[in-house]
Amino acid sequence: MSPEAASLPEGILAHHFASLERQNEAMRLGMWLFLATEILLFAGLFTGYSVYRFEFPLAFAECSRHLSLTAGTVNTIVLITSSFTVALSIHFARTDQRRAAVVCLALTILLALGFLGIKAIEYTAHFREHALPGKYYAFEEVKIPGAAMFYTLYFMMTGLHGLHVVAGMSVLTWLLWRTNQGRYSSRYYTGLELGGLYWHLVDLVWIFLYPLLYLI
Repeated sequence: MSPEAASLPEGILAHHFASLERQNEAMRLGMWLFLATEILLFAGLFTGYSVYRFEFPLAFAECSRHLSLTAGTVNTIVLITSSFTVALSIHFARTDQRRAAVVCLALTILLALGFLGIKAIEYTAHFREHALPGKYYAFEEVKIPGAAMFYTLYFMMTGLHGLHVVAGMSVLTWLLWRTNQGRYSSRYYTGLELGGLYWHLVDLVWIFLYPLLYLI
């Protein structure tokens, strides 16, 4: 280990852990358990979607045709790219390239903002067309039974995912600040790694939402 790397911080050991390695293992296990609860949350929505899609196949297919495939595809590319940049930030932190790690985290946050911006444009179009959930549905292009349910699920699933994007951006912003302070390095990068795991989950959920909503 170089003198520069040896001088970098290792992380703070809590009093109830015997070693930093044991603490890091517990942190990783805790994050995986948390991600499991997030998967269960979206699994409930996916189950509801499957039931109503089976009941109203024609309405779901017709409503899907009125979503912007271009916007959905661009957003998919944006999120996949953001997964790449957050993975790069962890790599650069592990190799003591702090400036590159900071740049990659900043790019990830910008990509997340781009994703939300595109969704905002989509939502604006839906409101203008009155393609809204439940009793507020008044979209003239699709008047068959089940159309309102499609948009109800659409707004619930994409809205919940959007909240997770905002939460992920908040975490990444905090990690960006800490990385810029030099808190993550080859000696300690667990916090950054866990933040990256959360962001990968956000991207993974969208990988399922994209075909279910836009490609059916």
